[in-house]
This record gives sequence, structure tokens and C-alpha cells, in this order.
Amino acid sequence: MSQADDQATAKARSFFEKAGKVAETGNFDYAIDMYLQGLRYAPDALMEGHLPLCELALQRQHKSGKKPSMVDKVKHMGGKTPLDQMLNAEYLFAKNPEHIPFAEAMLKAAVAGGYEKTAGWIANLIFQTVNAAPKPSAQTYILLKEAYTAIGQFDKAIAALQRASKLRPGDKALADEFTGLSAELTMVRGKYDGEGDFRKSIKDREGQEKLHGQAGVVKTDDYRASAVEDARKKVAANPDLAANIFELADALSDLEDEQAEKDAISLLENTYKARSDFSFAKRAGELKTKQLRRKVREAKAAVETKPDDAQAKALLEQLSAQLHETELEHYRLCVKNYPTDLSVKFEYAVRLVADKQYDQAIPLLQQAQRDPRRKMAAMSKVGFCFAEKGWLDDAIDVYTKAISSYETKEDAVAKELRYNLGNAYEQQGDIVKALDVYRKIAQADFAYRDVSQRVDRLRNAEKKTDSQ
Repeated sequence: MSQADDQATAKARSFFEKAGKVAETGNFDYAIDMYLQGLRYAPDALMEGHLPLCELALQRQHKSGKKPSMVDKVKHMGGKTPLDQMLNAEYLFAKNPEHIPFAEAMLKAAVAGGYEKTAGWIANLIFQTVNAAPKPSAQTYILLKEAYTAIGQFDKAIAALQRASKLRPGDKALADEFTGLSAELTMVRGKYDGEGDFRKSIKDREGQEKLHGQAGVVKTDDYRASAVEDARKKVAANPDLAANIFELADALSDLEDEQAEKDAISLLENTYKARSDFSFAKRAGELKTKQLRRKVREAKAAVETKPDDAQAKALLEQLSAQLHETELEHYRLCVKNYPTDLSVKFEYAVRLVADKQYDQAIPLLQQAQRDPRRKMAAMSKVGFCFAEKGWLDDAIDVYTKAISSYETKEDAVAKELRYNLGNAYEQQGDIVKALDVYRKIAQADFAYRDVSQRVDRLRNAEKKTDSQ
């Protein structure tokens, strides 16, 4: 990455931060424009640009935001370059996230522009949507096949082609292509000495092994060591490039060696001190928590192996407390430095709730409700805080509102909301309502927590009351 690329990334982040702040005021349309301005500088910024823009689009839709007008459609039709085409399509998609043709246009442009992260994400979104559609489109599956093939995700390309073939069972060309694509993929996976048709960049065994090492869920020790060596060379060649620092830190962390992890954290913390760029401190905090989580997992495994070992139990308790304190401080700093990031507000609030700091946690959780991914969990935590403060009427109001607006009625979040609602009624002394809530949970999941015991206890209490 060149200095010009670094400057473009900085400009993009500036627009993304403005977009987040504007979105908090409810000015969704202006926020969409800000995100798109940022994406013009960083077209493949998935986590900072495309994903929050998509979430914003869903929030806007929930608030009954207007769909793009005919003028909007004409104005944002096509474009001179793949980047223009992608951003125009994304503008329309943000204004109407249910209209798959806008997403398809965005996918085509992302592939044409070589924006592989973006293409992979929007292709997955389309794939999930068309799979759930009452009448899925074979043509959409064919588009997905072509996109996945172009970005090297061949397993998904075959899955999309297979679905297209099922919708067109008489199409011999599709069937033949499916057979040929499957055979080609098998050859590429198993062949080390030749050049496959799919990936011309695989020219020798070493290159293919490196590719498999990057793509695999479990990376080999040789690949990890090689990645550290490559990253060190990049830092030596250009120590001022932020991307090189992050790459080396991640490569060291992947070794899962305590000294290497300490080196990674020191590298990031020293860079933060030198540059006053919190993104380095943030990554250092993430690596610290990653390291501690691994130690906690190892300590838990030791306790499970030797449940009577007092020393093992003490170590697990010590590490768990250390992890909690590290996470608490990490998310506190993240909230301070990224005041528009709803995800870190939620995570910080969860740790505050664990420390019974309810008054500090409630405002953060209420803000986190604007994040569609965390809305229900945040409402559940708000209700819990109210109940712990003794504000039982308010807790019941929050739980009831959350349950009535939650579409997924039987998942873990829904059960937790109902369980907490029942508990609030029980604390209030309303046995009838508490029992009714617990009964419904037990009907769906008899083994959920202690709900069956609560039903038995409240029924016995109800019988005693009736007999008196």
C-alpha cells in the first residue's frame, strides 16, 4: 500500500465517522451520502463502509424511509467506471434494501472493479435471500456462479450452479457446466505441479501451499512462520505504512505463542505512543483479550479434566477476572475514542452490567438499540438493569415491548426475554402472570434453565393460595 493509498484510507475513515454521527441524528439520507463518499476513496472497505451502510439502510427502512424515486433511478443508473456503477447501485440498494436487482447490479460492478471483499459479501447476501425466496431465480444463481468463480470462491460457485440446474432440470448446458466445474475444482485442489484453469497464479507447489494456508481455518505452523517472516520484510521495507504494522502484529498473534503475542502487543502499543492513532491501541486490546480468552479456555479444560484440583480452579478464577477487567478497560477506551460505534457501546455496557454498574450501562444499552443486530439483546439488558434497580414496572414494559416486536419467537434471545419477564412478574408478586410466561417457555423448551422448577413452584404456591 502506497502513501497515496494511506491518504485515501484516512479520507474514507473521515467520511465514515461523519456518516456514523449523522446517522445518530436520524438524517439517514445524508448519512448514506457520507458513506458513499467514503467508499469512493476505499471501495473495498467492508467493515467500515459497506456493512454499516447496509445496517443504516435497514434502520431507514424500519423508519419507513422513502424508496428511490424515478429521478433517483435515472440519475443513478449505470456509470462510466465499475466504481461509479457500484456506488450508484449501492445508493439505490440503500434506499430499497429489499430490491434484489439493485444488489445484483452492485455485485456485477464489484466483480468488474476487482473489489473482492465487497463482491463476496454482497454475493452471500443475495445467495441467502434468493435461497429463502418462494420462487428463486435460476438466472440469479447463474449470476452468483459467475461472480463466485471470478473471485475464486469455487465451492460457492458450484453450489449456486447446482441450484440453477435444479430449477432448470432440462438444461443440458447447465448440467454439463456443473460436472465440468466440479471436476476442475477437484483437479485444482489435488494438483500441485500444474496450472489449473481457475487460478493462473498457482504456478508452483509453494505458491499453492501458501494459498491453502491462508484460506484454511487451521493454518499450518510452516505457513504461520512464513507469514511472520513476510510481514517483517514489509515492515523493514516500509515501516511507516500502517497496514504493514497491523499485518506483522496479526502474524505474530497467529503463532499463539505467548512471547510472540507479547511482541505483537508491544509493537502496537509502541506505535500508538509514537503516532497517537488509537486504531493501534484498539488492535493491541483485541490481541490481549484474544490471548486471555485462550488461557481461560485452557484453564477450563484443566478443571474439567481434574474437577477436584483446587489450584486449577483458582487459576481459572484468576484468569477469568483478569479477562473481565481487560475487556472492561478495552471497551471503555473504544467508546471514548469511537463514540459513534454502537457495537463497542454494547460490549462495554455488558461488562458494566456484570459489575452491577447499572446506571452507567443503561444509557449505553439504549443507544446500542439503534444497531439492528443488537437491538433485542440490548433491550433485554436494559430490562434486566431496571429489574435489578427495583424498577419492576419499567422492566416489564421493556420486556413486553421487546417481545411484541421480535419476529423470531423461539430463539435464545426470545427465551431470555420471556424468562426475564416472568422473573420480573415473580419479583412483583404477580404469580399468575409469572406462571403464564414460564409455562409458555416450558412448552417450547422444557429444559430451558430452571423454568420447569419455577412452574412447579408457582403452581404449588397457587394451590396453597386457593386452599386458604
